[in-house]
Amino acid sequence: MRTALRPACAALVLALAPSACVGPVESTSDGGRPEARASVRAWHYEPDLPVSSPPFQEVHTNWKQRVDQPYVFLEFTGPYSETGRLLPVVHRTMREQGLEPAGAPFGLFFDDPGLVPAAELRSRACVPVDRPVKTSGALRYEVLPSTTVVYAVAGGAYPEVPRCYPGLYAYMARMGWTESGPIRELYLIPPDAVDDFSELRCEVQIPVRYGG
Repeated sequence: MRTALRPACAALVLALAPSACVGPVESTSDGGRPEARASVRAWHYEPDLPVSSPPFQEVHTNWKQRVDQPYVFLEFTGPYSETGRLLPVVHRTMREQGLEPAGAPFGLFFDDPGLVPAAELRSRACVPVDRPVKTSGALRYEVLPSTTVVYAVAGGAYPEVPRCYPGLYAYMARMGWTESGPIRELYLIPPDAVDDFSELRCEVQIPVRYGG
């Protein structure tokens, strides 16, 4: 079990990238201001678990088999709090290379910040695609493999997401499972698509295997 919580990476930067979640739902709101905010495209998302909310005294958790997911990404080494700054860069680079997002952006976090110095933490800022693609420069392509994951849907501001992690690890312990891959945080709703951060949703997935 990890000794420290990982910070959610895309707390504010998703607001800088309206294309971060592209889908059939158009959201427009004046946010209580005379001038309307720009339309923000967001994925229609219906969670299959009750949403867990801060302070996460109860975390609704389950497991599922995750399917293969092609994605493009930028690598980052350094504090997890800085990973999300790359998401607008990923989207801009995709546009320059003629690539289209196929879902909500996500972060992959490979190291335990309780054991690895912040300057050495490895992560990726990722955007899914719907098929194999060719990339150039720093943008890379890979497939996130199918595997069993323990997951929860966290509501509220994205910096609060790590507070749900103890509930996920407690569920894993009860099931006799241990972590077996990078944690995935899917940022399902752009902050500009809501009037209150309590409406934001992040699905946290931890790959697992039985035993140690």
